[in-house]
Amino acid sequence: MSGSFRFVHAADLHLDTPFQGIAGPVPEVGKALQEASLQAWDNVVALTIEREAAFLLIAGDVYDGADRGVRAQLRFVDGLRRLDAAGICSFIVHGNHDPLDGWSAIRDWPAGVKVFGPAEVQTEAFAIDGQEVLVHGISYATRDTQENLASRFRASKDGSLNIGLLHTNAGSNAEHASYAPCSLGDLDAAGMDYWALGHIHKQMFLREGGPWVAYSGDTQGRSPKPSEAGSKGVLVAEVSGSIIGPVKFEPVDVVRFVRCAVSIDDIVDVGALESRIVDLVDELRRGSDERSLLVRVVLEGRGPVATDLRREDAVAGLTTALREGYAGLDPFVWIESVKNRARGLLDYDALRKGNDFRAELLRLHDGLAESPDTVDAFVTGAATKLGDSSQVESVLRDLESAAPADVLAEALDLALDDLERETDR
Repeated sequence: MSGSFRFVHAADLHLDTPFQGIAGPVPEVGKALQEASLQAWDNVVALTIEREAAFLLIAGDVYDGADRGVRAQLRFVDGLRRLDAAGICSFIVHGNHDPLDGWSAIRDWPAGVKVFGPAEVQTEAFAIDGQEVLVHGISYATRDTQENLASRFRASKDGSLNIGLLHTNAGSNAEHASYAPCSLGDLDAAGMDYWALGHIHKQMFLREGGPWVAYSGDTQGRSPKPSEAGSKGVLVAEVSGSIIGPVKFEPVDVVRFVRCAVSIDDIVDVGALESRIVDLVDELRRGSDERSLLVRVVLEGRGPVATDLRREDAVAGLTTALREGYAGLDPFVWIESVKNRARGLLDYDALRKGNDFRAELLRLHDGLAESPDTVDAFVTGAATKLGDSSQVESVLRDLESAAPADVLAEALDLALDDLERETDR
């Protein structure tokens, strides 16, 4: 029987990511961000060597752009040389951020490195402890690759382990552009045992076994948006004979983007709010495995402190105070921004006594439990009176799976925000 081994699946290194749009970091934070993607790559190399992996798969977007920086290219090839010296092969495809028509300063790769071309799916065959392994891959010739490249893949040789390496939007993930789109059915038809996919920056399994279809996610978060937040890393797959599994996620990120949601519902003043934020950020620090954090604080809920937060420069002052409180830490904590979505308390009883549109909404909401049909009346009436039916329809589309009462409650909250702003002026 064939022996056991493991391989590492990485993708979306985005070396030399510029981290544009990060709110005003101090110089030491800016420097750490410049180094983060490169250090994450170093961590990929170190992990692959430490785990004595047989090979490393890189599923596209090694660099952040077609015009790759020399520093990033040298750092990348240095890591590949270290892997080659350890007897570990590397298999690489290029994606939409680093297509093969981009400039390359490196033309001489280590012996154990295979960069797949763009003309056709290529196959690299080798044996590990008697188990034949076939790695199939294809790179993007140009950035705007819209062809279903997955349909070109086909497994070969019964008894061999077939691995597909591809940069693609499988299943039309809405958070990412649809480069080389394919369906899960297309991937199934190819007959692979494992699909090592890149492009989607959130680690996910589209299928666990029969075959494995996996996105490893990016190796270093790039912004505060949801798909870039949280742990970033690689997948380590165990192989026994011709059986793959388990496949486990291993973090390699250096700076972690996190979202800190803070409810103001029971907060009496800005001082108490600052204390609540600090408690929650400290909790995030304890769970970060000694990584630096970029924190986006989001204030939510309703309470009296919302009125204080709408004073000129109140949120800016709170942000500065939080940053000063975390100054000098190593690993650092940087409060990237404070987003104020908190709202003040409203006197619903007084509103119900009115004769305006908001009073009508409240009465509709109150009667909804007894008469769900009022949802239809709300949609028609609200669309007319708001003068923007697209906003109402969008809310309803987003809440299609919710109960009717929840739908109307959400729309009611949106409409009452207008009143709150008018009351504060």
